[in-house]
Amino acid sequence: MEHVYTPLAEKLRPTTLQEVIGQEHVTSDGGLLNLLVKNKQPTSLILWGPPGTGKTTIARILKDAWDDVDFVELSAVTAGVKDVRAVVERAQSNRRLGQKTVLFVDEVHRFNKSQQDAFLPHIESGELILIGATTENPSFEVNNALLSRTRVVVLNSLDESAMVTLIQKAAKQMNRTITKPVASLLAKLSGGDARIAITSIEIAAQLTKKSITKEDVKNVLQRNNYQFDKSGDEHYNLASAFIKSMRGSDEEASLYYLHRLIAGGEDPLFIARRMVVFASEDIGMAAPYALSLAVACFQAVERVGLPEAEYNLSHTVVALARSPKSRETTDMMYTAKQQVAQFPGAKVPLHIRNAPTELMKDLGYSKGTKWEAGFVHPDGFMPKELRKK
Repeated sequence: MEHVYTPLAEKLRPTTLQEVIGQEHVTSDGGLLNLLVKNKQPTSLILWGPPGTGKTTIARILKDAWDDVDFVELSAVTAGVKDVRAVVERAQSNRRLGQKTVLFVDEVHRFNKSQQDAFLPHIESGELILIGATTENPSFEVNNALLSRTRVVVLNSLDESAMVTLIQKAAKQMNRTITKPVASLLAKLSGGDARIAITSIEIAAQLTKKSITKEDVKNVLQRNNYQFDKSGDEHYNLASAFIKSMRGSDEEASLYYLHRLIAGGEDPLFIARRMVVFASEDIGMAAPYALSLAVACFQAVERVGLPEAEYNLSHTVVALARSPKSRETTDMMYTAKQQVAQFPGAKVPLHIRNAPTELMKDLGYSKGTKWEAGFVHPDGFMPKELRKK
């Protein structure tokens, strides 16, 4: 019989929550995932975390812990409407037989709005339990309606200590040794991604019969460090530098950090989204056109894709960097939010309330107000408690 090759990452994949490294905030006693396993209660979840933090592993552990469920896996990258419909039909059939269906969707953020909406009635009816995995902030990438019907579980990028433990375990599985300094180096280069680290050990083991050295690690990782930064601290450092460079009107630095992000494998829509926010947050009323340009850039990136969308991104970055800056609207927004927090129940003044009935008019609703552009009422428009603020 032909030998079937099993990747090292698959051999080391945890089968219980206790074996999952670096996510103790949700896997330990009292943690949400631990409770879901103990209670054997299938629940729709969104697993949000950087690559290689155990999203698929956790979904499969939950599947094994929940009794008698039909577990279906889809990748949003390759699945289409036809696949979604097939899963829904399968779930409906299972329900008639008294069985629950758990659908795991990897990279769920890649599903468009209509695809995500297709799940809603079936999650609400209990026909389908959805576990979505995403590396992107679900607040931006997952429909609000879907978010409201799921629990978001935040998974952390593995810290160096957890990575070193995992790397040493992988080396032992390959009958190799690795010193802590070398394991620490590999941990840093892997950027908290367990899959990258384990695969690197698997390849490095082919270069030596004893100890995996620093040179072995460098030979395996013959790429610049930025390619491992997408899920590490440097990713956030680059994103911060990108925004601050535009804020400081340094177009050369802005372009440099833009292309560092692109070269590191960053989702171009993440970059475009940050520019949409920047246009209102940092430019605002100083150049109101900036928001329209940033939104147009987002749409262009969405429709064109890389590499051609690099022109759209670069064009918009230079324009935003050169634009005049004003945080007046941002400051006013935060002031308004503070006022709402301080006076959440302030009553709308009678004179600016609508008065569709004679009784409401007799009570003073809409009194003295002219509904025309530019009209200023002597008492203003703010609730009484805020008029002097």
